[in-house]
Amino acid sequence: MNSIIQAVANGFPPNQEEGDMLVRLRDQLTNLGVNAELRDNNTALMVHKREPGMPVWVFVGFGGAYYSWQTAEQRHPTRDPEGAAKLLAEYIAR
Repeated sequence: MNSIIQAVANGFPPNQEEGDMLVRLRDQLTNLGVNAELRDNNTALMVHKREPGMPVWVFVGFGGAYYSWQTAEQRHPTRDPEGAAKLLAEYIAR
């Protein structure tokens, strides 16, 4: 079974708004000391690097199942915003 379909079948709550998911991720990033701000009516999250450089844009994709960044090459399930925040903090520290 496709991993995205499996994520939905495993209880992804269909009534959650993507904006709310990004708010939860932003809050987790803030807890880790990462500067992130919601953009475009909560449709995107801009995560700032600690050093000068381009920010990382995060979106909710794959039918609401995943946070995705770096042109969707990186992704993490939306049901785990804490885990996604840790991965993003590591990613921007590179």
